[in-house]
Amino acid sequence: MKKFFLIFLLLCVAGLSAFLYVKYYFVLGEGVKSGELNYCVKKGYLFKTYEGKLIQTGIRSLSPNTIQSYDFEFSVTDEKVARKLMSNSGMVFDLYYKEYKGAIPWRGFSRYIVDSIVAMKDPRTGNLVR
Repeated sequence: MKKFFLIFLLLCVAGLSAFLYVKYYFVLGEGVKSGELNYCVKKGYLFKTYEGKLIQTGIRSLSPNTIQSYDFEFSVTDEKVARKLMSNSGMVFDLYYKEYKGAIPWRGFSRYIVDSIVAMKDPRTGNLVR
């Protein structure tokens, strides 16, 4: 009976570990989103994280007779990337991100984590900014 309980306990721990890994650490998708940076701020109660919003071009309608823009809300883990975003609000960015199934408080509020800037453009001229 003791051996059965030990095996059952080990299987439960392994199952819980696998679930937590897939939910919070497995990268579900990766890609690049492009749009005008609305904001990037550092906020949080216990864990201070960088949060941002990108307004993508185009409009969509969730219900009849309404218009809404495409918003991409994200978190940033790299402080250098966050500082560059904060100092260039209003620019058009191409941001590389990773998507997870769940958010972790110390990683950010969002499931989408931006880890690099692919390109930055001036919206008035369309020229790349270095």
